[in-house]
Amino acid sequence: MSRPSQAKLTTTDHNGVSVIQSQAHATASSSSLPAAVAGLQQVPQLVPANPSAGGGKAAPPSKMKKPQADKDSDEYRQRRERNNLAVKKSRMRSKQKAMDTQQRVNELKEENERLEAKIKLLSKELSVLKDLFLEHAHNLADNVQPPTGAEGSSPASNNAANGQ
Repeated sequence: MSRPSQAKLTTTDHNGVSVIQSQAHATASSSSLPAAVAGLQQVPQLVPANPSAGGGKAAPPSKMKKPQADKDSDEYRQRRERNNLAVKKSRMRSKQKAMDTQQRVNELKEENERLEAKIKLLSKELSVLKDLFLEHAHNLADNVQPPTGAEGSSPASNNAANGQ
């Protein structure tokens, strides 16, 4: 009977990830296996270098521990001062943007009111002009009447009949 295959494990570390390579060593009796099957037995497996690191996922930057800076150091005070100035500047920009937006809103409201007043004025003017046009069209229709008499009567006789 033949001996079972023995596996040789090699581990290398690449950027915090351990690569485990498995290589099977066959006995003399299993040397009749095709080369392709032997090649399939050499499959690299990736596993985290530190299995207790939560499945290989890196901790988010907010969860990583930062070295505690000495609050009395000059570097710490300078960083805090720069940060305070940046925050103050950011708040001022935000307030200025809000004020500019409010001013623009007020300007647009005023323009809207002016345009609405102009619309009312133009609507009234249109209504007056329509009434004038209809009155004029009605007067023209009254003045031009089809002849009621004989077919050959002259327009002068029609004007005389109408009192003109």
